[in-house]
Amino acid sequence: MNSALYHVPVMPSEIQRYLITDKSGVYFDCTLGGGGHTKMLLEQNPGIRIIATDTDEESLKEVSSFAGSSGGRLKIYNDNFVNIRKVLEKEGIGKVNGVLADLGVSSRQFDDLSRGFSFNSDNLDMRMNKAQGLTAEQIINSLDETELADLFYKYGDERLSRRISRAIVSYRGRTRISSGKLLADIIHRAVGGRGKIHPATKAFQALRIAVNREMDSLADLLKQLPDVLELGARACVITFHSLEDRMVKNNFRDLAASGAYLNLTKKVLTPSDEEISSNPRSRSAKLRVAERISNC
Repeated sequence: MNSALYHVPVMPSEIQRYLITDKSGVYFDCTLGGGGHTKMLLEQNPGIRIIATDTDEESLKEVSSFAGSSGGRLKIYNDNFVNIRKVLEKEGIGKVNGVLADLGVSSRQFDDLSRGFSFNSDNLDMRMNKAQGLTAEQIINSLDETELADLFYKYGDERLSRRISRAIVSYRGRTRISSGKLLADIIHRAVGGRGKIHPATKAFQALRIAVNREMDSLADLLKQLPDVLELGARACVITFHSLEDRMVKNNFRDLAASGAYLNLTKKVLTPSDEEISSNPRSRSAKLRVAERISNC
């Protein structure tokens, strides 16, 4: 597998610098994806072990051969990172030396039109795990106008949410909305404009977040982190939109104020201009890091 083709890891040098505090430690990758970060970490730190989770079965198929050739240094679970403590229990491990959570959708998932994330897709699935939960199509065709507007505003910060939801409800009164292409076109015609960012971007983001319950999962993970981090261990969280970043920022700030964490990124870290130039999809990434310094 060429993980660089599957998913280019965001801010790899920063992850290596901040995450690895024990060269013989055990680390947890919450969002394995194409394995970009984990492969890099294992190569650069030959004494560490990594336990990783991902709910996307297609991603896991891509990295299975890599896991088999890792010499037992990588253990993968097809599971949601909200079950981090249960996974560690299965491994007979109480605490780890660091946790990484890259909350972005992989390039492969965006580019694979069959997944339904794209404006050009012929379906509206958007589930990370195709065996669980409602699809974006089911949501977009079932919520009423007010519920849709609230969803777009809450999870996408879409200021034209009411206009968009009105157009969606009007259109589906004639025919079901069943593709990314159609939904993107409805939104484009409702709000106009087409600059560097597609006018449907925020609405699609909101749908993806709702489908995969991303905010609930992140809140659950942040709540559990203090219990699974060794003293001196660090949590590195990469977010791609303001809602996630705000939740991580507030959590790290509050636990730093309580004395449990040392907030290592009071000023959020972002990709360099050079990285953005070579990997444009990294432009919205934000990295925050906290270190566990006491058991209070």
